[in-house]
Amino acid sequence: MSGVNSLRCPNCSSPVFLETLDCPTCSAPIGFHAPTRGFFLVGAENREIDIDGSVWVACSNRFWQCNWLADTSQPSGECRACRLTRRQPSNDDTLALERLADAAVDKRRLLVQLNDLGLPIVPFYEREGGLAFDLVSSRSGEPVTIGHANGVITIDLAESLDDYRETLRVKLGEVYRTVLGHFRHEVGHYYQNILVDTEERWAECRRLFGDERTSYSDAIARHYRYGAPPTWRESFISDYATMHPWEDFAETFAHYLHITGTVATAAGSGLILHADRVGFTGVGDIVARFSYADRTIEELLADWHWLSLMFNRVNRSMGLGDFYPFDLTEPVIEKLSFVHTLVTDARG
Repeated sequence: MSGVNSLRCPNCSSPVFLETLDCPTCSAPIGFHAPTRGFFLVGAENREIDIDGSVWVACSNRFWQCNWLADTSQPSGECRACRLTRRQPSNDDTLALERLADAAVDKRRLLVQLNDLGLPIVPFYEREGGLAFDLVSSRSGEPVTIGHANGVITIDLAESLDDYRETLRVKLGEVYRTVLGHFRHEVGHYYQNILVDTEERWAECRRLFGDERTSYSDAIARHYRYGAPPTWRESFISDYATMHPWEDFAETFAHYLHITGTVATAAGSGLILHADRVGFTGVGDIVARFSYADRTIEELLADWHWLSLMFNRVNRSMGLGDFYPFDLTEPVIEKLSFVHTLVTDARG
């Protein structure tokens, strides 16, 4: 798995971020080539770039902050990430389009991680039920419900507004709410239908998460009337996960992406926790890995335990809340192990 913080400018070799459009050191305009996980110079005139025999140019949505390269064989001029967007605000709704540009950064980060994990991404325009994104705003006059249905992930662009999202977070009593978190949760619904592909896997899924065939509408009504059981922390990763087996799986999948994404970034940054400096007892140095595909969930979570504690301390040193304020109990770890097996098996 590529560590997103190991990316470098092709002109001056300075570190750049996954969403960088112009190198902050040398100002060179650069574009991200998803197949190779690398950056290339795009030039002021959007020159054509030959990469392994294919011709690429900057995505036609670069004005809206998309920094991916597009294959010139696609007549739309859009990159693969942008082509996965099925619905978006109208061209005259500039405020909503600005929110779209913000949300699309998180969508591209999600897609990079899914590629890194080796998960299949089949677009909606290639197959019924394929992956699609409806990125629309409730501020544009239509009701928007964040969710997933038959491969289509709907995100309310109003969630990219800090005050709106934070108000909802406090109202719902959540400790974590981000646009990237929404993407990771909803894509969990998408992959449950794809990766749980045998009767044996469905049986194990139901043993861990419950029977997804129970009434979803009844579960919603019950959850919002009575809330989560008082002992929910013993078996669930979040309050919302208690609502229905579908949501428990999606929440668990999202946390698997939170954990693996953060550890991969730590690996790309060269982060090592030295036991003699941190004061570990009974463990050696913690060396973050790009991929845990050939490791057990126990090995991943052992590293994550110490890394998350370190990140929590960093946040507290800035007067912020904990970076990862969640408890991984044994039932939750067993659920994460199931997701880990699904993901690593899909990699082949």
